[in-house]
Amino acid sequence: MRTVSAAVALVVVSATVVANAPSAKAAPWVPTPGLRWQYQLQGVLNTSVCSKPASGGPCVRPDVYDIDLYENNGTTPDAPGVAAIHAQGGHAVCYVDAGTWESFRPDANEYPAGVKGRPNGWPGERWLDIRQTGVLLPILTQRVAKCAAAHFDAVEFDNVDGYANNTGFPLTSQEQLTFNEDLAGIAHSAGLSVGLKNDLGQLASLAGSFDFAINEQCAQYKECSAYGGWEAAHKAIVEVEYRGKPSKFCLSAELSGRDAMLKKKALKATPWTPCR
Repeated sequence: MRTVSAAVALVVVSATVVANAPSAKAAPWVPTPGLRWQYQLQGVLNTSVCSKPASGGPCVRPDVYDIDLYENNGTTPDAPGVAAIHAQGGHAVCYVDAGTWESFRPDANEYPAGVKGRPNGWPGERWLDIRQTGVLLPILTQRVAKCAAAHFDAVEFDNVDGYANNTGFPLTSQEQLTFNEDLAGIAHSAGLSVGLKNDLGQLASLAGSFDFAINEQCAQYKECSAYGGWEAAHKAIVEVEYRGKPSKFCLSAELSGRDAMLKKKALKATPWTPCR
């Protein structure tokens, strides 16, 4: 869900050092440029989807599925969505909304009234006061724990650019930066790689904390050049366009190393048109 750019929230995530702790976990899977992504946040997960790419040729299947933690997966250790993706050799990214409250989530009642701000334009969603990290980070840590328990490979946090929007709170870019860095730390502590959603204004500052990026409509809004530094660092950048024709954005994405696709904003399994 696209919002303007990003930045804000002060939070310190502490870790307890335990004597004789077990050896470090294996490094998490990190997506590389050149993979085909599917972005499905609503509806029953379809791991059989096969679509003809914009470049032509026979239908192709996704390498990576970015799916909602609750909507199309389930959160038990034997979560069927992730298991189905892994069974066919794919990887699963866990969608978690970090910057807005959603009335329809199972943990919605854990958010006190004081952290809820203005509506963000989506039904049932309101911006959060990310300065109140003592309230928000424990909730988000539990969500990420569910991602890890369901064997997701990575997590993406949405709506992490409240400082650049009319949230109802006087958020600063530094507060957003700190909040986003803390989110990355939560994901890494859970053994997951982490993706930065939009927040173009802080791409340079957050490149060291996040492993990959997901962008909505950078071609439509002529913002793709903002990812130059990430492209040079060979980080995976997933471009999701909701309008326009692939012929208008695919070539530029391919030349720059972005993995692009055309989707409808309903974000169901289909239509899905990868660039290649």
